Amino acid sequence: MLRVSRLTDYATVVMTCIAAHPDDVLSTAQIADEAHLELPTVSKLLKSLGHAGLVESFRGVNGGYRLARPAGEINLGEIVEAMEGRIGMTECGTDGQCERESQCGVRGSWRRINQVLDDALRGVSLADMLRPPATPALATIAISEIKGRTTA
Repeated sequence: MLRVSRLTDYATVVMTCIAAHPDDVLSTAQIADEAHLELPTVSKLLKSLGHAGLVESFRGVNGGYRLARPAGEINLGEIVEAMEGRIGMTECGTDGQCERESQCGVRGSWRRINQVLDDALRGVSLADMLRPPATPALATIAISEIKGRTTA
């Protein structure tokens, strides 16, 4: 099964929680409570999300966190990258990462698949995550795109 880590899943929950309050600065405790996550976990996530430039932190009595940009300008790909690193199912997407790349017959196919995955994640904004889905599941869309690209 292909999946993101639990922390990445939680990071999307934290980000959507913050996005649901666009005009507020939320404390770590407020976010943890609303997201139903442990405070140390939320603190760890916010640190990573802050380093990636996705959230801003404010110190002091009324301190806390808010999105660094509007929810419509932050995509799922950015959140996944903040937590997991470069998006891709294999190392084939990055030149020089595989000792067999010069004689590999499937590298081009994996690059296409990695690109479809990247495009699918970047095509969903944080604002989209707040809305109920109105289109087919993302996986169905991605599979259709892969089939379309491999037959073209």
